Amino acid sequence: MKYGLVFGASSYEHEVSIVSAIALKDLLKDNVVFIFCDEQREFYLISRKLLKSKLFSSGEYKKESRLTLKKGGFYQKSLLKESRVEFDVLINLVHGRDGEDGKMASLFNFFDIPFIGPGIEASVISYNKLYTKWYAKELGIKTVDYELLRKGEYSIKIPLPVIIKPLRLGSSIGVSIVKEESELSYALDVAYEFDDKVLIEPFIDGVKEYNLAGCKGEDFIFSVVEEPQKEEFLDFDKKYLDFSRTKQVLEAKIDESLKQKLHNSFKKIYADMFEGALIRCDFFVIEGEVFLNEINPIPGSYANYLFEDFTDTIRELSNHLPAERKIDINYAYIDSIQKAKGK
Repeated sequence: MKYGLVFGASSYEHEVSIVSAIALKDLLKDNVVFIFCDEQREFYLISRKLLKSKLFSSGEYKKESRLTLKKGGFYQKSLLKESRVEFDVLINLVHGRDGEDGKMASLFNFFDIPFIGPGIEASVISYNKLYTKWYAKELGIKTVDYELLRKGEYSIKIPLPVIIKPLRLGSSIGVSIVKEESELSYALDVAYEFDDKVLIEPFIDGVKEYNLAGCKGEDFIFSVVEEPQKEEFLDFDKKYLDFSRTKQVLEAKIDESLKQKLHNSFKKIYADMFEGALIRCDFFVIEGEVFLNEINPIPGSYANYLFEDFTDTIRELSNHLPAERKIDINYAYIDSIQKAKGK
């Protein structure tokens, strides 16, 4: 199996995507070609040996082959011809906007390119934290209380302490915990820098938190359950380091009953909606009840550190990607109208 790995793009999480790509460079034992999307949404073919952070921060990537996205894949021009970049399956590793909001999925579907990653509907549901809560509610999965504010609004109803999140952003960018009234306006201004809508949730001190990743091949493939390091929350700098992880984490010490509850909630969330993607769900457990915190449709470095055999997991997923329904156009309707008119 040969993979194409797309990363970068026009997103506040652009740099995190680069870190994820570098982390996966040596983890995917099968052949990989690296396709970088810059902030101008131009695509470049990046040599494995050049895949280092400085290549992008310096702008040196622009010396590499520019690619064109066309039917069936990415193409590069030479002096006399145009050749397709060879891969069997594309992996969407673009975090945040472009990758997780449905743009990449739309492009790949339109140009008939098989890919691993959330589809259009799954992207829309998981990219917007409010839509995620609505989705969970329809599935019968609990979420914590919330309040939505729009830019310019500074009054909240949820009692302090609260956590403030930009509505459509990950990696803890723009996220703040507010414990005092005097901190509220500043924290909201920070969040409004990244989105014109923000989500307010109660900050629950000491809550149990668990992360579970997985996908569906012939059957469901689950990672180990991770209990993240206990801090109030992981800020951007810590998340940045987190995205570069390649060493498998220790499994959380939980009983089989709770593990089964987490698996069942994950199955409901994944269902048909996330078919073809490897996702990570972040759960809270409050008084024995499972609550969905967030869905990560393209987790940092693809949550490789949660799987015993990441390469086999990706290969199994690659062999069970959803196929878009083929629609045959035969113009029978138009022809029948023309015949009825005698034309």
